Amino acid sequence: MRRFASLAIVLLSVLLAVGAGQPPPPRHIDFSEADRADLDRVSAYLNSIHTLEGEFVQIDPDGGIDQGIFYLSKPGRLRFEYRPPSPLLIVSDGRTVAVSNSKLKTVDRYPLSATPLDLLLGDKIDLRRDGSIMAVLRQPGALVIEARTGRNRNKPNLAITFAEPDLELRQWTIVDDQGLTTTVALRNLMSGVSLDDKLFVLRDSKKPVGVKPRE
Repeated sequence: MRRFASLAIVLLSVLLAVGAGQPPPPRHIDFSEADRADLDRVSAYLNSIHTLEGEFVQIDPDGGIDQGIFYLSKPGRLRFEYRPPSPLLIVSDGRTVAVSNSKLKTVDRYPLSATPLDLLLGDKIDLRRDGSIMAVLRQPGALVIEARTGRNRNKPNLAITFAEPDLELRQWTIVDDQGLTTTVALRNLMSGVSLDDKLFVLRDSKKPVGVKPRE
């Protein structure tokens, strides 16, 4: 039961989760000129995305693996469909984020502005000026942005990885308050796709929501 709850918490706290609908926390980091340039590049890349579809693979702290499909439509809309046996479905309609658990037959809703998803789904992202960004790391074939997901954290607990040299979001890794690590990797991304508005409406149902295989 705790694992299913933690999956929802991870998604609500990591998707480029640095704003949480509040003013950025204070930060005293002197970024280099190269760091600032890369933060501007990543911001421009994220701002260029209006719709996005892809597959995700989530590796949990206990080594368990969950998979599914996600859909994003700016501003404010997102859908994460988990494949069975996970009972989760997460939908943002632009106003609220709903977490449906078909096993428990529950739907929990949160204001979008009160979750970190508000940053990812906004139209104007500026990572250089966001107070949660802690570091810019360069690795072979990858650019990693480290951030903190809470105002009181002194160290980063979120790493967001982009492929280089063609900038593309690839994965994020988060460490929770118990020191447990969860990684979500993305693949087969398609930007600029036409998405049905119905994807971003969560209808409460007692029937499990499955994920159809992609053709």
